[in-house]
This record gives sequence, C-alpha cells and structure tokens, in this order.
Amino acid sequence: MKNETAVKHVHKEDGCCTPEIKSGDRHNHKQASSHNHSHDHDHDHNHDHDHDHDGDETSGLLIGRWMLWLSLLILAVFLIASYVFHLEINRSVEIGLMVSAYLLAGYKTVILAFRKIARGDLFNEFTLMTIATFGAFYIGEFSEGVAVMIFYEIGELIQDLAVSKSKRSIKALLDIRPDSVTVIRNHQNISVSPHEVQPGERILVKPGEKVALDGILFSEHGTFNTAALTGESKPGNKVKNEVVLAGMINNEKAVEVEVTTLFKDSKLSRILEMVQDATARKAPTQLLVSKLAKIYTPIVFGLALLIILTPYFFVADYNFEQWLYRGMVFLVIACPCALTISIPLGYFGGIGLASRNGILVKGSNFLDVVTGIDTLVSDKTGTLTKGVFKVQKVETNLDQETFIKLAASLENYSTHPVAKAVVKYAEGRTLTKPADVQEFAGLGLKGIVDETTVLCGNTRLMEKLSVSYPKELESIAETIVIVAVNMTYAGYLTIADEVKDDSLQTIRNLKMLGIETIMLSGDKQAVTASVASQLEISKNYGDLLPEDKVRIVQDLKNEGRKIAFVGDGVNDAPVIALADVGIAMGGLGSDAAIETADIVIQNDQPSKIVSAIKAGKITKTIVYQNITLAMGIKVIVMLLGAGGIATLWEAVFADVGVALLAILNAYRIQGKTL
Repeated sequence: MKNETAVKHVHKEDGCCTPEIKSGDRHNHKQASSHNHSHDHDHDHNHDHDHDHDGDETSGLLIGRWMLWLSLLILAVFLIASYVFHLEINRSVEIGLMVSAYLLAGYKTVILAFRKIARGDLFNEFTLMTIATFGAFYIGEFSEGVAVMIFYEIGELIQDLAVSKSKRSIKALLDIRPDSVTVIRNHQNISVSPHEVQPGERILVKPGEKVALDGILFSEHGTFNTAALTGESKPGNKVKNEVVLAGMINNEKAVEVEVTTLFKDSKLSRILEMVQDATARKAPTQLLVSKLAKIYTPIVFGLALLIILTPYFFVADYNFEQWLYRGMVFLVIACPCALTISIPLGYFGGIGLASRNGILVKGSNFLDVVTGIDTLVSDKTGTLTKGVFKVQKVETNLDQETFIKLAASLENYSTHPVAKAVVKYAEGRTLTKPADVQEFAGLGLKGIVDETTVLCGNTRLMEKLSVSYPKELESIAETIVIVAVNMTYAGYLTIADEVKDDSLQTIRNLKMLGIETIMLSGDKQAVTASVASQLEISKNYGDLLPEDKVRIVQDLKNEGRKIAFVGDGVNDAPVIALADVGIAMGGLGSDAAIETADIVIQNDQPSKIVSAIKAGKITKTIVYQNITLAMGIKVIVMLLGAGGIATLWEAVFADVGVALLAILNAYRIQGKTL
C-alpha cells in the first residue's frame, strides 16, 4: 500500500512553483522523484503559478498586470514619438521614462535576481535577464533594455495563463466534490458538511445534485450520470441496494442513499488525491531538463563573458560596448523559459487528457513509461472478464438449502467476485456471520458457520487441508467452488463469467502496437485457456497463487521486457507493484490494487489501456517537439547574436516567440481525443 502522501509547494529556481511530493517508498524502482528547492521561497514573484492562478486572480496580481501594461504603453508612446514623428526628446526625460517603464515591468524580477545573488545563486533566469537589461542600459540602449524586460514579462504572463488553464482542466475534478449534503436525521432534512456524515446514515440526493458520499441506494431505483468517475457520459440505472459512488450526479427524481464510508475514504476523495499527487511526480524528461539547466545556465554565462572579453585579444579595433551588446543578445536568447514551462505544461495536459477519459495517471513519469512497454500481463477475472459471476449449477450430498446457506454465509466474508456470486445466489435466505475465518490467498476460505467448520474454495484448498474430493471435478471447464463441511466433501457450485465486450478488440489493438498480451489467473487452467482462446491470447497460465504471478512477471522482467500489469484484486497488488507500470481496474478493483497502481482505469474497460498508451505517446511527441523547436531556434539566434547579426530586439522576439510556439504546441493536447 502506498504511504500517506503530503504535498507542499516550493518556489523553483526556474521561477515556476511546482509541487514537491514527500512519500515513503511505495516501490523503489518507480518512486516519484522531485527536487527540493526550498531555499527559494520567493513567493512574492508574480510567476508563482500555484498561488496566483489556482483560483480567482488576487488584487496584487491584477496590480502587477496593470503595471506591466502601463510600462508597455510608456515604451510604445516613446518609440512612436521618436521613430514615427521624429520628435527630439531630452536625454534626461528619455532616461526617466525608460527607468520608470523598466521598474514598472521588471521590479520583481530585479529584486529576485539580487536576492538570489545574495544567496550565492548566480545562475538563474532572473539574474540572466537582469544582467542583460542592465548591460543594455550601460551602453545607452535604454529602449531595448526596457523592451527585453517587458516582453520577458509578457512571455511569463502568457505562460502563467497557459499553465493555469491546463491545471484547471486537471483540477476540474474538484468541482465534483459537494460542499454540503442533505442528511436525514429524526425524520428531518438537515444540510451539513459531508465530513460530518457517518456510515449508516441516510442522505437525500435531489435531481441534478452530486452524490456526496459512497453508499448503497435506499430508494427503489435511480438514474445517475457517472462521467466524473468513469469519463463516460452514459447514464447508469441503479436499483435498491446497488452501490452509488460520490461524484455521480442524480439525473431524475430525488433518491435516498445509505452511506457506507466516511467522506475521506470515498472513492471520489481517493481519485482527487491521486490527481493532485500526479502533478508532483516528474517524468524522466522533466528531470533531465532540470539537471541540464544546472549545467546549461553557467555555461551560457561563461560563453557570454567570452563573447565580450575574448575579442580584445584578437580584434584590432576592439570596442567593448559593441561586444558587450553581443554578449547581452546572447544572454537574452539563451534564457530557457520555453523549456522550463512548456515541458511541464505538456505533461499537465497529458494527465488532464487521460483524466477526462476516465484514466487516472498518478504521475507524468508513468505517461512516459507506459509508451515503452512491450508486454501487457493481465489478470483474468474482473479485468478481461466482467467479473460478474452467476451460479450455474449446484451439486451436493446435503440438503440443498442447508448447503447453500453454509456456503453463502462463509463466502459473505469475502469480496471476491466468485464469492459475491454465491452470496447473490443465496439472496432471500438468512445468512449467519462466520467465525474464525481464515483466508487462503488464491485458494479459498475456512470458517465456522452455525458451529460447523466449512471450507469454500478450489481443488488446491482441499488438497492443502487434506480433504478428499471426486477427481472428476478437475475436468469441469467452468469455475468451480468446492464446499466441505466438517472437513468432508459436501458438494460444489459451478460459476460462469463473461468476457468484457471490448476485451478482444483491446488485445488486437495491443498487437497492432507491438505489445504482446499474457494472461494470468488463479482460476484453473481449463477455464483460463478457454477465455484466452476467445481473446486470441496465446500465452496463458492458470492455477496460479499470488506468488506465482509475481514469479512469472519477475521472469519476464529478467528477459528484459518492459511490463505493464493490469489487475483488480487484493492478490494482484504485489505484482502491480512489481511491474514497470501497474494498472488497476478502478470500478470493481480492490483498494489495495488501486492504491498500488500507477494508472487507474475508472470504468473497468480494457480498451482504456490502449487509450492510456495513446495519451502517453501524444504527450511524449509534443514534449520532444518542444525541446527540438526551442533548442533549434535558440542555437541559431545565439550564433547570430554572437556574430553581431541579431539585435536585442530580435533576440527578445525570438525568445518570446519560441516560448509562445512551445506553449501553443503543448496546449494542443487539450484538444486531442483518445
């Protein structure tokens, strides 16, 4: 199980505020990575995305924007007066106007630069922009220096808006969490916070309202929109005693729901925690860029210094101001803004795209890893099959009613789909709560019902506990539950399951992507082989215990394969953790599987596995496009600047232009469909 996670925000060296995740080792080979830059708590800067754009704009941010636009107006009026109307402007007036415009636009950047210098942090974009603009002022290029700072700030503003919009698409899930709920107490309807409602209480959900807590439908029937949880807008019909989850929307008449979990334990709350945590886990590409930035920035400063000073020894008519100007152009275009914002923005977009399609990706690193898998190892029951079992046949040497009651009473202890089928078959009968229940993973249950020792499980459970049974049971193709009473064989039930509607097409689509599917099951080999044949899966293994699944996946990894494992049960949690990418079915899946998984499929459709891979591929393509675009254009303009061909004006337009193109490219993810 994943340890409890705490997320805090720290101001990064690149000017962006990003979540830092602190958690225990869920499984070390996939542990979320994040770098702590807590020495940079400069939260007053207007580039702090999470504080300035998570909700309504603050008055401070609005004032900052008005100051930026006023600065731009001053510069525009000066340039029009000077270059369009050719007015002679007093030098002192020009300096006063330009210094005013400069401070209006960039005072926070300058303050941050000096703070960082005081801490010994010389190599960052704030220092880079401050030195470049001070250099322009030094050589008398006042308007160019102001223009560099203004357009840098406009670029940051555009980036802020893009990140804000992308984050809002992810955090839109927060809107499905109700602030209040109508609880029925003493025959009165009382509006309270969802946190105050206890399991066992009943809540009233009016038409159009969101269900606030997980529960079972107390009314006879109802219709609910499940899009927030599954990504599917098709309404679902529920009848009395069926499960209703927080986040569903009541479509028709008012209904009553009996609450089964606390608000903090609801499936919706877990989904929201997963989505919030996801933005904290960085992809390898992001981590690589962060590491390169620590090397890249000092190199840029060093090269700028060489551009300024080296010609002194080789150029006969060396002019310091001329080469200082070239160095400043080089510094401006070298600013890594396009990379530091467009790459995280791309991954935010990818996580948002997946979540809109009912796929929860717990970190951008898993968006990267899922694109590289070559083998999908899948559980059978509840994953590729519906997991909705029905009892087909009952054979017993006891009174049938007694037999069914004993078996159902013990199976009522388990949440396994097979156990649920037995309990469902016994509906209408009064069941007894079992005592001293022992659960044998992958085998079955042992317990005491009405002072009688009862066993329910497969042939291996009987063999383990030395209970003899008719050997012809091993040839039955269906799933079978053998029942023993007082350690003596008493009969069996056969259970039938159905393959999910989209399972076969999913396997075919995976083959087209070059991904082999291998099916594992705790069910007997005859049943496993039958399902595998229907799904065109050549490799399948039945009669497996949880440790057998772990062993098989480990053997596949030892062969050098990149493994994704998809499952839904408690016994799948260890192998989900072992795989390169663990995928859980979130509808019927156990808490252990969901918590351990890296990707959660909310509507239990296997086809969403292919959608998750597509989301990863789309994201990766756009991120690499941005890296190539940004670095390609920057290198060209840096060379032009060093050669004296590009001016500060061209450098700043190139820098802002590259950043804008990268942001627009990353934003394309928002319009993609899976």
